Amino acid sequence: MSAIGATMNVTAAAPSVRRAGSKASTFSKGTGIKSASTRVVARRARNAAAAPSAMLQMGPASPATTLDGFGDHCFKGAVAKKYLAKYGESEKLLDDTTWPTQAGKADIVAKAVLDWAVDNGAGVYCHWFQPMAASGVRHGLSAQVHQTMFEFDKDGKPFYNFTGEMLLQGETDGSSYPNGGMRATHTAGGYLSLDPLSPMFIREDTVFIPACFVSYNGDALDEKTPLHRAVQSMSTEGTRLLGLMGYKTDGLINNIGLEQELFLVPRHAFYRRPDLQFTGRTIMGKSAARGQEMSDHYMAPISRATTAFDCMRQIQMECFKMGIPLKTRHREVAPNQYEFAPLFGNCISQTDQNLMVMQIIEEVASENGLAALMQEKPFAGINGSGKHNNWSLGTKDGINLLNPKQINKASKNPEIFPVVMAALVSAIDKHGDLMRMSIASPGNDFRLGAMEAPPAVMSTYLGGDMTEYLQKFMETGKVEEYTPLKKKISFGASAISPIEVPAEDRNRTSPFPYGGARFEFRAAGSAQNVSMVNTCLNTMAAEAFQIVADRIEAGETPTAIAQDLLKKHSKVIFNGNGYDPEWPDQAVEKGIWRIDSGVDAMCKLTDAKNTELFEKMGVLTPRECEARRTIMLEHYTGSVEMEAMCMVDMINQHVIPSCKKAELGFVKKLEDSVKTLKKAVGEIHGASDSANAAALARVMRLDTMIKIREVCDEAESLCPPSLWTLASYDELLFLDTKPEGDLLL
Repeated sequence: MSAIGATMNVTAAAPSVRRAGSKASTFSKGTGIKSASTRVVARRARNAAAAPSAMLQMGPASPATTLDGFGDHCFKGAVAKKYLAKYGESEKLLDDTTWPTQAGKADIVAKAVLDWAVDNGAGVYCHWFQPMAASGVRHGLSAQVHQTMFEFDKDGKPFYNFTGEMLLQGETDGSSYPNGGMRATHTAGGYLSLDPLSPMFIREDTVFIPACFVSYNGDALDEKTPLHRAVQSMSTEGTRLLGLMGYKTDGLINNIGLEQELFLVPRHAFYRRPDLQFTGRTIMGKSAARGQEMSDHYMAPISRATTAFDCMRQIQMECFKMGIPLKTRHREVAPNQYEFAPLFGNCISQTDQNLMVMQIIEEVASENGLAALMQEKPFAGINGSGKHNNWSLGTKDGINLLNPKQINKASKNPEIFPVVMAALVSAIDKHGDLMRMSIASPGNDFRLGAMEAPPAVMSTYLGGDMTEYLQKFMETGKVEEYTPLKKKISFGASAISPIEVPAEDRNRTSPFPYGGARFEFRAAGSAQNVSMVNTCLNTMAAEAFQIVADRIEAGETPTAIAQDLLKKHSKVIFNGNGYDPEWPDQAVEKGIWRIDSGVDAMCKLTDAKNTELFEKMGVLTPRECEARRTIMLEHYTGSVEMEAMCMVDMINQHVIPSCKKAELGFVKKLEDSVKTLKKAVGEIHGASDSANAAALARVMRLDTMIKIREVCDEAESLCPPSLWTLASYDELLFLDTKPEGDLLL
């Protein structure tokens, strides 16, 4: 079965629908992708046939990954050109982000979108937006209301109708989403507006219209609106700074590339883990005899002996159809851990695409007898998952400000690069607390600093070469063009050609290392929507550029300003081993931001320094900051409470009955543990405010629940497998050695 090329014969049974003002047309002219139910039936039939000899005979169910049909379900470029031309417009109309405000243009685009939709079997549309507090609980981390693109005449006959007004805006109940008090049942209005920076796309029978979401008062109720504001501010101040240094440009953009890590586990075992189903992580479970200590899973072949390979190919093909360029796929370090990574692009559209990638991963996994786990730390004792946020800034015509060769050539001014770098170094040093806040997801409690992700110290790695260059610039004020050094590596065999590599090594222990043309925010969590991450980074950059520009206009030279910034803030540069146990304390002594508690980091959002920053840069009002702080804290507390109540149920319904059957002596301890958990939850409910509740939840999670887990895990280690009713780590983590697992749906 092809995830792209297969079509269903639905035309004969489809109702005839006429377009307003046109000849009658068929409602569904064929779908580009099989329906979910059809795919599941096909998968079950194939699995049943393959089961007797899975290891030896199970062949590829999907064709090799190809570019056939790439982008057909994304309304941009050549696809949009075909349909817009009919109405006298070109695809370049969509490149002008002001088109929604231009008279008559929205109606033209709506007509073209309707034609495109009908030709691809879609008769439904939705405004697709990103509510807050979605991580770990909301499928797809998005929201939408599906509306048909047809109406009925007086005789009850359907006809297609999709107008510019329908395309541009929508409305929903703002009070039913996390809003931090900005909406209530009696003041519930929430409004949606099309996002012209993120292209429309089709999935199944629906046209998705990326949108932003605000209240009746204009308060941001979503993740994306502040990101737009932050990028706009960064562009305004960055363009101003470059202009003062003699380099005129029409504006700046933020490009990102997101590396999405995940686990794929047998679905039948997933169904025997209430904790995975409800919370995304195992809150108990004895470690398997084998883990990742042999480093045997990382970059190993993606075996055809299981459905994981077929699943990953299908994910790529579905993404390709929507124009999502998933370039990389591979195994990660932990057993059953994998990664996808796309080509980089504009942070607005890249964030949208990442959310859809996550949704597709979960859905396609289910069709392949698997469950996809996005949570940052689903299993104890092995690596968790991240979403490395590769971040760069560039002009609208493609010049990367962090690529010294490009910016030097384009600007003819070698002073720009060290000034930009000095500004960013100052921003990291000044606002490391915001960087830490932006990655304070519930799952990162167990991941940061655990030899799989950087510690909770917000430093930056520049490498010896770059550090030496900036040091010399700071001390002498002499402007020299920075040329990254290269070195040759010999393989010691004449048949193997030497290769040239950057002079700098990779430092995976830094939360924000410079990689030659980008910074990589390695601490972002796999389950996160990275809008807040990039909202903070762009706001920080905007302020730093503003400070430099203001000082230039006041009469200082760019070099003198950059020297001053480096003298004050270069302490944040750390090129050593971030996993060194002595480093966090040393960082504090140097004055570098270190916030171990995610709850404490969330509270930093409303510090005066930060509310003033966001308000000054036009990104968030103090009211919006306060609301988001409340939402983050309540999301954390709610996530932990679900884990605690799930642990209560698992102990009562699984662990205690198993211990009784096995005649193990843990029953009294376990019964007391249940009482302890219920008491702790009660204390959380009685907390005076959201910050105190979250602090209590953190103690319960990282102390009380871990101690109770130790009792449960010891009981599992002594209980015969036949009497233990929960799926074990052995069953969940080793598809390659338990291939029958992923054939049972």
